[in-house]
Amino acid sequence: RFVKAAEYYRKFIPKFSTIAAPLHAYSPTTLNQQKTNKRSKFELSDEAREAFHKIKNILTTDLILGLPDDALPFKLQTDACVDGIGAVLLQVTPDGDRPLAFMSKKLTKTQTNWPTIEQECFAIVQAVEKWDKYLRGCEFTLETDHEPLVNFSNKEQLNKRCNRWRLKLAEYRIHVKHIQGKKNNMADYLSRSPVEAAEEDIDERIQYESKFTQTDLPLPPLDKLSPLKITTAITRAQAKLQQQTTTAPSNTTTNGKINELIPQGKAVIDKESIGDPLDENPYKIIPFDMNDLKQWQEEDKIVQDIKENIRSKKNYFIENDILFRKQQLPLPSVPFVPAGRIRVDILKIYHDTPGNGAHFGRDKTTRKIQEHYYWPTMITDIRNHLNSCLPCAQNNHRRQKLLGALKPIKLPEGIWKLLSMDFHGPIAPTSKQGNRYIISLTDILSKFVITKAVRDCSATTAVKFLINDVILKYGTPTCILTDNGTHFTAQIMNNLFQHLGVTHLYSTVYHPQTNGQIKRFNATMDGKIAVLCNERRTNWDEVLQYVTYITIHRYTQQQNKHHSK
Repeated sequence: RFVKAAEYYRKFIPKFSTIAAPLHAYSPTTLNQQKTNKRSKFELSDEAREAFHKIKNILTTDLILGLPDDALPFKLQTDACVDGIGAVLLQVTPDGDRPLAFMSKKLTKTQTNWPTIEQECFAIVQAVEKWDKYLRGCEFTLETDHEPLVNFSNKEQLNKRCNRWRLKLAEYRIHVKHIQGKKNNMADYLSRSPVEAAEEDIDERIQYESKFTQTDLPLPPLDKLSPLKITTAITRAQAKLQQQTTTAPSNTTTNGKINELIPQGKAVIDKESIGDPLDENPYKIIPFDMNDLKQWQEEDKIVQDIKENIRSKKNYFIENDILFRKQQLPLPSVPFVPAGRIRVDILKIYHDTPGNGAHFGRDKTTRKIQEHYYWPTMITDIRNHLNSCLPCAQNNHRRQKLLGALKPIKLPEGIWKLLSMDFHGPIAPTSKQGNRYIISLTDILSKFVITKAVRDCSATTAVKFLINDVILKYGTPTCILTDNGTHFTAQIMNNLFQHLGVTHLYSTVYHPQTNGQIKRFNATMDGKIAVLCNERRTNWDEVLQYVTYITIHRYTQQQNKHHSK
């Protein structure tokens, strides 16, 4: 098998027959010998072993492998079998196809159970990704002995894996060509004798790695380790349940009020190890409970002013010496959070921590905080915190298309130089006269509009409109811009433009903004017609001319004001 594969490049190897002569004694020449020697073992002689290593070195050195030349076309040959996949990157030269690189890789146990078309396609994907720096941006030929792959990129695949590969290969300019298996010798040999270790498709791997957040800190030295400060957020129902199962005095206030934020975490912390909160790391979350919140409220002037005028504050009330804020249902009443670092810690808890925030967006973070706390500038603080969150900015994908650079549209040189035409409809209900469409035309420079209600949107109707309502009344224009509808691309329309010497321009496919002026007029026209017609809207074609006249008069007034300035 090795000798037959090497013979594919014998024209690049001087004296190939002399070098490979010792190996021919071990290759069966008849069908009976192939069947007999299929499973037999043999041992190479020293001369044959030396010939084997010499041919192998020649195939992988500069004598055979060439350097890529951008001026010459590339060719890619791939193949797959039960054991693995193989590929050869070639370049078409005047002397023949010269190899640039080889690929030979084993298949995993799962990949060996794939259907043949998936294995063949996987070989193509692996080869294209391996030699992406040579193939991207240039047109190349892909040769495969699996004929179903010829039309692989032209139709959607029912298999999700193949459909994903089809979209990935759509990034390249590939011309797929089917060849016979006997002409795909090298790729076939590389697939039957794989070298590289097997690996799973990267798109099918399950990612278990977690990503750090901006609140994670490097571990301190072992001699400076202190008891961990656990920060958790629980509901009132959970706090009441924990009150029943514990007798720790730090879990309740003097009046029996449940600590809502950290009912147990603070109890296990040595108070002597906490120290002054101002001396803590500014990026670390400081645990607190309702006793701390009560103390901070007593030190805040705004809270004290509200407490002194509590009777005039309908949205506030005091419970267990703690100021609460009433909220619209279904949101519960929540404690008022004074200004200070506690607000920053709350934002970090409900946005940065994995258990409570997980870096969700503005609405979810706002909803979670509103269910537990309130302060006047909460919405603004949440928005600023999310906008300054570095992990969110690095990992959250934009859901909207980036705005393109604004470019001024070049105006026509004069009136009636460029016209825009379009069909609008079908309009429901059909008018009393049997009209279902509106054909409209506008001058790009002067914005002069011509409209007509018609029964259909055929090319014949468009030709009659241009001749009778446009050209015979106002003259022949220089250019007419339309979309790519069949009524505008028909031969009868092309014949009219050629006869009159009119240049026919087409808008960009799937980009109606190219013909945006007439589209904008159609949108304005819909609203005005709906207001003026009867209840059943069956006389919309009768009020069409009134709308057209008012539109022209309005544009005329705007232009007069502009020129008068």
